[in-house]
Amino acid sequence: MLEKSDVISRIAIGMMSDMTIEIAEAMIEGNIKPEQLMYNSEVLLSDQSGISILRKFTEASRREALERAKREYDFIERHNIRVYSIFDDNYPQLLRQIKDPPLTLYVLGSAKLDGLNIMSIVGTRKSTMYGYDFCHEFVKEMASYFPNMTVVSGLALGIDTLAHMSSLENGLPTIAVVAHGLDTLYPASNRSLAQKILKSGGAILSEYPSGTVPFANRFLERNRIVAGLSHITIVVESDMKGGAMSTARLAMEYNREVGAVPGRINDAQSRGCNHLIRSQRAALVTSAADVIDITGWRPMGIALDKSQRNLFPELEGDAFLIYEALRHYSHPMTVDKILHATGIGISQLMTVLTELEFDGVINKLPGNRYTLA
Repeated sequence: MLEKSDVISRIAIGMMSDMTIEIAEAMIEGNIKPEQLMYNSEVLLSDQSGISILRKFTEASRREALERAKREYDFIERHNIRVYSIFDDNYPQLLRQIKDPPLTLYVLGSAKLDGLNIMSIVGTRKSTMYGYDFCHEFVKEMASYFPNMTVVSGLALGIDTLAHMSSLENGLPTIAVVAHGLDTLYPASNRSLAQKILKSGGAILSEYPSGTVPFANRFLERNRIVAGLSHITIVVESDMKGGAMSTARLAMEYNREVGAVPGRINDAQSRGCNHLIRSQRAALVTSAADVIDITGWRPMGIALDKSQRNLFPELEGDAFLIYEALRHYSHPMTVDKILHATGIGISQLMTVLTELEFDGVINKLPGNRYTLA
């Protein structure tokens, strides 16, 4: 357990405008602790460490940072906010691996920042029903295989909001990364959603101290945390430009997996996703099976061999329509129900049902009912 003065020193390090991750890493490598920099003579410290650049941090600049850090410490204590410093052993390991991790993280809520299955879902603020339906079903499916996974997004309107809401609906902790201090919330319309995130075991996370207001560049800075915290980033809907494309690019730079949901070629909200897939910068994602293939994650801790992966067949045409109808229905379906759900003619429907049964994709039950195998 760190002493109060040590925590304040770590907060102060992140508040110094001239402090960079390169300097912080040099301090870590040289075994120079934040409290040494903040309270010792900069000349003596530089002589001991061999890090001459530390001389730039004058006594006046350190004193100013410490005063601000003391006020911030009082704020986080009042509001039960956790603080993580790049100097701490419990700093999130995935985030530590990226080239430009934040020096400090402020976390409101109880969600763990490290885990086996962390996925970010991002996309346009101008989401469509296609994006809504996909988020709802995709997160539901992922939760059935990975009940302990964590979903990360940016609390923006559109796809971000849908990702958080779908996580809550399926009992998954979700982390909202924001571009401002934790004394405010943007957009204000998501205040109720933020409260639900906290009550459900999720978290609101920021690299900015209280009093920091959102503006354009900070949203771009926020995106690197969304990508850096996650094993895989899924872009649901996006035009060619926007925050989601920025997050995908950063995830690629960090050697993380990237997936994109395909859309119709004439939909503006899908142009970015289609481009990512076409240029092989992202894998095509239509279901949990695709994520399992991309990441190698083990559903419920069980490794899927090749035959088991056939539980997620790559079907086309009428076979795909039937498979999707059965997948989204919680009980065995009669022929009439399948007919109504798919719109396939009765003769063709019976032919495809027979083929799917023969291939082991579906099971026929008494009463002429069908279910997935």
